[in-house]
Amino acid sequence: MNVYKAILFTLISSLLFAAMSALVRFSGEVAPVGQTVFFRAAFGIIPITLFVLFRGELMQMIRTNRLRGHAGRGAFSVCGMFLNFASLARLPIIDATAFSFASPLVTVVLSAIFLKERIRIYRWSAVVLGFIGVLVMLWPHFDPSRYVGLATTATAIGALCGLAGAIINAGAVIQTRRLTDTETTSSIVFYFSLFCALVSLATLPFGWIWPSPMQLVALIATGLIGGLSHIFLTESYRLAPQSIVAPFNYTTMLWALIFGYVFFDEIPVPIVLVGASIIAAAGLIVVFRERQLGKREIDAPPPAP
Repeated sequence: MNVYKAILFTLISSLLFAAMSALVRFSGEVAPVGQTVFFRAAFGIIPITLFVLFRGELMQMIRTNRLRGHAGRGAFSVCGMFLNFASLARLPIIDATAFSFASPLVTVVLSAIFLKERIRIYRWSAVVLGFIGVLVMLWPHFDPSRYVGLATTATAIGALCGLAGAIINAGAVIQTRRLTDTETTSSIVFYFSLFCALVSLATLPFGWIWPSPMQLVALIATGLIGGLSHIFLTESYRLAPQSIVAPFNYTTMLWALIFGYVFFDEIPVPIVLVGASIIAAAGLIVVFRERQLGKREIDAPPPAP
């Protein structure tokens, strides 16, 4: 266990995930979802390969005795990715990201049920508090008419895809936690990328486009950044229970607001600062409580890489 390092990796993953989401939103305006998923998965293998070469785990990346476990995880992940990308293609990035934040809440519940993690009231409170912070930040951006009677077909589909993707991704997280008991990070991420690439490649006959140079760069960057994000996220699962690091996933919303403002003309309002403060408080509650309990050596400096 190394809680500090797990939190750091979660924060890095959150930044990269927000950047990837912005690229998916840009690409999704013209490229079909299957093509975007393929580039995300196929080019995501590049940072994975560099990662395993750095750690000297090339053989460990391929070797596994749990193909069924990887297949199950891949099934959850590819479904979740298709749904998330479909949501990003149809909704503003801040809205699509907001839907994804139902996933950490579902994950905490599933962690208690399937992984038998002992989740104290402080962790429950931190996750709920973080979700409240997200709602505060998003309050000015939500217009109920966009999701009920007056909603367009595309917006309604995007909302449904976002909600369904959040639930399915929680299942992928639980399966990842199970795999980390015996599998290396490199093998988990490699088989995930391979599975998603093969499934998405099957959509080639269904309307793939010939991308412009800018679109091609965005698609490739989606894979490279997504691969890095996945590596950091998977490593964080190995270092600490998901129920501890879950509140820090909410920092993705901060980056989504920044990217939305810079690239999509979404202007944050002052209440966003209130929501950001609530999210920061949620993360501090977890760190403070772990220090009080003395069950994790979070005050020790991280080991040298």
